[in-house]
Amino acid sequence: MNTNKHAAIMSCEFFPPRTEAGVEKLLTTQQTLNDTFQPSYYSVTFGAGGTTRDSTLEIVKLLVKKNINVAPHISCIGSSKQQLSDLLEHYKALGITRLVTLRGDIPDSGETTKELSYANELVSFIRETSGENFTIEVAAYPEYHPESKTPQSDFEHFKNKVAAGANGAITQYFYNIDAYMRFMDNCEKNNISIPVTPGIMPITNYASLTRFSDTCGAEIPRWIRKQLEAYADDKESLQAFGLDVVSNLCNQLLEQGAPGLHFYTLNQSDSTNAIWKNLSL
Repeated sequence: MNTNKHAAIMSCEFFPPRTEAGVEKLLTTQQTLNDTFQPSYYSVTFGAGGTTRDSTLEIVKLLVKKNINVAPHISCIGSSKQQLSDLLEHYKALGITRLVTLRGDIPDSGETTKELSYANELVSFIRETSGENFTIEVAAYPEYHPESKTPQSDFEHFKNKVAAGANGAITQYFYNIDAYMRFMDNCEKNNISIPVTPGIMPITNYASLTRFSDTCGAEIPRWIRKQLEAYADDKESLQAFGLDVVSNLCNQLLEQGAPGLHFYTLNQSDSTNAIWKNLSL
């Protein structure tokens, strides 16, 4: 067994719920995940163009009160330097030590503050204003960002984020392990040694997965897509197949030395817990 597995850092992502009932459900989800495998930390997303900025902060405060290790997402699109500075101070005061640092989605209106346009500029800004106060995670795209002109330019963006002071990276989800291994080879060739944690998306619903994947540029390999199509009206078989596919992927990644796994939970615990129980840790 790969000894890397023993040190693997497992983490989970939540999004800020829009309702009181959603908040209650989130807290139950967190408790259930904790009871199963005690993730190292929980990240909390930040909406397109900063649309959930306030609710992100509220959820972060709520989780911190419960002594839960939280890593808020922070993005620069739609935020001024002053707003970012205030937010960083808030997080420092709350005892936050890890941030997931992203450019953020450009809002439908196309309006941005233009003060900081790229994630590497945000990483530099955080380092300038907060020194080493935060462990900074950035995004990595083994299958390339959908807005990238070329694979080379995409990797250059990643290198810029690392050079600006990132401590680690979390990938967009993928189902093709070769994409991740090739990305890691690229890192090695470029002397990049920060941990790059695979993002893991459980498969529970065919329609929403294809919609998500088409938007973010994550490929669903044809053999998986065809099987999911065949199970479209059989939820139980679809979920069993999805669990098998993703569990195998996770075990392979850990065998190949991935530093951990970051689960995109969609505020649900069942599928993440089921995958966890299938890991040969």
